[in-house]
Amino acid sequence: MTFTVAIDGPAAAGKGTISKAVAVHYGFGHLDTGLLYRAVGAKVLAGADPLVAAQTLQPSDLDNADLRTHDVAQAASQVAVNADVRAALVTFQRDFARRNGGAVLDGRDIGTVICPDAAAKLYVTASAQCRAARRHKELQDRGDDISADQVLADVIARDKRDAERATAPMVAAVDAIVIDTSDMTIAQAVAAAVAYIDTQRT
Repeated sequence: MTFTVAIDGPAAAGKGTISKAVAVHYGFGHLDTGLLYRAVGAKVLAGADPLVAAQTLQPSDLDNADLRTHDVAQAASQVAVNADVRAALVTFQRDFARRNGGAVLDGRDIGTVICPDAAAKLYVTASAQCRAARRHKELQDRGDDISADQVLADVIARDKRDAERATAPMVAAVDAIVIDTSDMTIAQAVAAAVAYIDTQRT
């Protein structure tokens, strides 16, 4: 049985948390596609060519403990505007989406580019201020020394890059349900996602 759930949205909106919970709820596989770009970004920071890094990416590269750092996140956003890099990673993502037993993929262009025929599409968002506060706390908890103002500026800049890039810009699919998590608890957001996905499985 194949059933693909596409979950898109900007950074720190909660799509990763929701995606993991949805995958567990249904027993589906989960792929955080942002990790692919973070892994490429990490290789670029280490001196690799972006396209070569994307073409030679291995599943084990996604286990790098440093992929969640602020510097890697910024590098990921920068390499993600490279059309050749994106093309190199498409096959990896589509193969995962077709896996037996169901799949949940989260990213920025899953419902629009990677899996336009996904059985269920969600777009998870929140205000820039809310997302910046979440990301700042996450970075602080990890020991990163960065100001709240800088994180907000980075979130806004990243949104602009992701939404305005020429290839696969971040936008909600026309047939996606939008979930704004600004004033939601995690449990409420997950419940909203599951309730919608249930309607697409019948």
